[in-house]
Amino acid sequence: ADCQGGHDNTKGVILCEQHMHRSKVLTETTIVHELIHAFDDCRAHVDWHNMQHHACTEIRAANLSGDCSFAQEVQRGNWALRAQQQKCVRRRAELSVAMNPASRGARAGERSSRLRAWPPHKID
Repeated sequence: ADCQGGHDNTKGVILCEQHMHRSKVLTETTIVHELIHAFDDCRAHVDWHNMQHHACTEIRAANLSGDCSFAQEVQRGNWALRAQQQKCVRRRAELSVAMNPASRGARAGERSSRLRAWPPHKID
């Protein structure tokens, strides 16, 4: 999966222009997504090695940034009439947390437990 950007608590928001495909919407969505991480990091002092912390901020960012808008999902080939937003947010959070180097090598049970963050944050 191409990574459009990231947030580093020492360097700030990082954008990967080569993966933006000259799309204004994708660029804006990525910036908003990463700024949500920056806000969460300042407000909640996210421990990026704690998968539950990472999952919380990913759920918020996917839900609030426009990552899971209907148009974005149709473009990705993922759409449904029922619970589309929740499915997208969960899928995007799982993908992002799986890319965290601290997540590598985790057993399946540990991977599923990191989304314990899902219930309290899905309503953001």
